[in-house]
Amino acid sequence: MFDDRPPDPASRLVEPDPTSRAPKSRGLTDREPALDIHGLWKHFGDKVAVQGIDLAVPAGSFYGLVGPNGAGKTTTLSMATGLLRPDAGTLRILGTDVWADPSAAKRLVGVLSDGVALFDRLSGEQLVTYHGLLHGMDRATVADRTRDLLELLDMTDAAGKLVVDYSAGMTKKIALATALIHAPRLLVLDEPFESVDPVSAANIRDILHGYVDSGGTVIVSSHAMDLVQRMCDHVAVIAGGRVLAAGTIDEVRAGQDLEDRFVDLVGGRHHSRGPEWLRTS
Repeated sequence: MFDDRPPDPASRLVEPDPTSRAPKSRGLTDREPALDIHGLWKHFGDKVAVQGIDLAVPAGSFYGLVGPNGAGKTTTLSMATGLLRPDAGTLRILGTDVWADPSAAKRLVGVLSDGVALFDRLSGEQLVTYHGLLHGMDRATVADRTRDLLELLDMTDAAGKLVVDYSAGMTKKIALATALIHAPRLLVLDEPFESVDPVSAANIRDILHGYVDSGGTVIVSSHAMDLVQRMCDHVAVIAGGRVLAAGTIDEVRAGQDLEDRFVDLVGGRHHSRGPEWLRTS
């Protein structure tokens, strides 16, 4: 159908499953990538949303995915986590093909997707419990982990409140709890800090760093360049459905501030003071 497409080529509860975790070592290149994307394409009608993306996310990394609105970040992450089927390309989570064996791949990953509806007529505690049971965990373990997660995210007092009545920040935190309940080896977070207050954001960052230090891998999509620069050790810049740069933070920013480097890569900066009528003096 598409002639331009190439052929298919911190605490105990957030630790990944220790029975399958290799010792942590930053920068180790001979480990299986946490996420390996090759030749990824996605069309929506005549619009090409993702154009042949190749990307390897090292296991044990804190990986930032940045790009302007409409760059293809969310589409890429949705395909990588089994939420959206690609038109072409391969996606592997720790060696498991996401679309050849989706059940096995989804056991390895926890997902917080921006804008995806939750079962918001459940209480926060019920929602996290439900996700744990869906992953096949026994009720005792689910109860223990749910209690720990609610405490860790400062949600204990809101545990019995319906999710529909949560603030935007509280909703984000309870969604993170559902992504962590099964102790995945890879955590994919789409705009996890949007609408989250500074104190909660700092606590979430501490949790995520503890998770990475214990051997897990985090991929975070964000528009906040300063946050990515301070939080992540690797980053990829995506625009127009293509990867413009990828590597360690220092490699990608090439001696610049990450935001300046990002703007240089994607373009769009206009050196203008605006129209005359906007000037007050």
